[in-house]
Amino acid sequence: MTMKRILATAPMMAWTDKHCRFLHRQYSPSALLFTEMITTGALLYGKQYHLLDFNPCEHPVAVQLGGNDPTALAECAAMAEAEGYDEVNINVGCPSDRVQKGTFGACLMQQPELVADCVRAMQAACSIPVSVKCRTGIVLKNHPNEYHDLAFLERFVDTLVDAGCSRLYLHARVAVLGGLSPAQNRDIPPLTPEKGEAIKLRNPNLELIMNGGISDVPQAMRYLEWADGVMIGRAAYHQPRFLSALEAEMFNPKFSIDEAGIVATYRRYMSTQLEAGVKLNALTKHLLHSFNGRPGARRFRQILSDAKRLKSNDVSMVDEAMAALTPMNPTDGALQRAG
Repeated sequence: MTMKRILATAPMMAWTDKHCRFLHRQYSPSALLFTEMITTGALLYGKQYHLLDFNPCEHPVAVQLGGNDPTALAECAAMAEAEGYDEVNINVGCPSDRVQKGTFGACLMQQPELVADCVRAMQAACSIPVSVKCRTGIVLKNHPNEYHDLAFLERFVDTLVDAGCSRLYLHARVAVLGGLSPAQNRDIPPLTPEKGEAIKLRNPNLELIMNGGISDVPQAMRYLEWADGVMIGRAAYHQPRFLSALEAEMFNPKFSIDEAGIVATYRRYMSTQLEAGVKLNALTKHLLHSFNGRPGARRFRQILSDAKRLKSNDVSMVDEAMAALTPMNPTDGALQRAG
């Protein structure tokens, strides 16, 4: 199949930092890796430029920005391009109370024209693709039925497309603003991928990447019968071999991994980061889900969670954790096509 397909990892606060992205790159050479959401205020007023740091091996890599001011977002988009990012994305999907108080994230879906203004301003300020990530709609206490039917989503997307947005990441759930926590918003609202299919039918030239609850390869491939790509969140973090299975299914049938080799590569990376002053626990936390389901994985996690050794930056604990794993049979390394 010659159709361009997109495999992306979802932006996840406190998870998809540069260390996580380095590790995920080892599991999937082709995935588009997303940063955590970075607010425009953190860059423009907090001067937290380190948030834009990434390793060259992460390409292709996209930065997600949180904000609602077209001028500020444009300035940050230009910064992202200068840093070498391949794409800049606007968060119009986060349901957290903190984000709502900043009047960005999912609550921006109430203001499609403002989101469109942000897209235009960012496109004028940079030459890399500007994309949007949103929900299928939002549920507000005072307006429970106003912003979440298909007609609303169609109007919202039409406004973005008219502004020149050519790529949309759609989390196939509404966001309930007020009443549900961010964690509950990832599970309780039902998935409605049929809305995504309707959007793609209405806008065939819009690159539509589906997100939300994708946890096995057959499910992902069903989306790819009509969508342009899939974005994987928690499943990629908790079962990184899933990324490798999708790599093989979507891009290279001969692709395989040596997970012990991946950890060895990450171990070398950890040494360079420790020398740069990074704390060990910021590095080991992303390894905890490697080898999930394999004999010895529980002991592997226990060793890597030893608070005393983490505090002393004792990187030899990684070697000890690896030694705790039961040796694999040659056939055990095959990628699990079901994730």
